[in-house]
Amino acid sequence: MRKLILFLIVLAVLLIAVDRVAVAGVERDLANRIAAATDIDGTPTVTIEGIPFLTQAVSGHYPEVRFNLGTFTMASVPIKNLRGAAYDVTAPLADVLQNRANVQAGRVTVSGTLTRATIDRFAPQGVKIGGNGRRLVASGEVMVGVQKVKFDAEMRVVVADGSIRLQAEKIEGVPAQLAQFVNYTIPFRGKLPFDVRVTGVESVADGLEFTAEASDVPIRG
Repeated sequence: MRKLILFLIVLAVLLIAVDRVAVAGVERDLANRIAAATDIDGTPTVTIEGIPFLTQAVSGHYPEVRFNLGTFTMASVPIKNLRGAAYDVTAPLADVLQNRANVQAGRVTVSGTLTRATIDRFAPQGVKIGGNGRRLVASGEVMVGVQKVKFDAEMRVVVADGSIRLQAEKIEGVPAQLAQFVNYTIPFRGKLPFDVRVTGVESVADGLEFTAEASDVPIRG
């Protein structure tokens, strides 16, 4: 009986060890694929959620794969702490082992932060963006006829056609119709990894945090 118990313990330890070695190998493969798909320098951090891993590997189906791309720059727009998750990932074990491209995610979500410096950099000339972490505000000068007039405004952040747009509201110091000269869009539409589209955005202490997603995403090496 003792020998059987000892055998089962050793077997369990071996299975756990094999499980961890296998998950490290597949995580490495997926990290390389994600790096290639997103065209980033370096290798992202990838974590396959759920245990035991071997059950997922044999089935070729991974419910959730998380990744972290760090700081990502696209179209001169830096994104801080870009991370995400791929859900319902289909990755047949033979394809992974032979480095074939047949890996697909049912859905990919991505989130990241646009810093206050970035938000301010793309503002119209003469407009300065600030805020308290919950609301963004704008101040500066606009032309009224031939004269520059100072203004202050609260900024509303919206998602418009997959882009992040800042719109002035409650503008003070100038006529309300001049608010259009304060409005602007941050130019990174259509350039996010995996062709995800921005679905939400909120003001946070560091700037603007956005979420984006896409469906039926190939993860090619």
